[in-house]
Amino acid sequence: MDSDLALVIGIVIACLAIPSVLSALSDRRAPRASAVTILIAGGLIVFAITSKPGGYQLGQLPDVIMNVVARFLP
Repeated sequence: MDSDLALVIGIVIACLAIPSVLSALSDRRAPRASAVTILIAGGLIVFAITSKPGGYQLGQLPDVIMNVVARFLP
């Protein structure tokens, strides 16, 4: 898995975990599954940052996301 794909998947998973955390907290439940999901997303993001020489800058994120989307859409 290349670092750009890992970064985009990690960002998408992290964004999808936020409503799950909020739902669990509003129902006064422990957000166990959400915490595991956030850990997976964080692991993917850390893997992407450490595996790319020089890392990523905040201004590069839109280009990285669009390149990954363009690579997988026909």
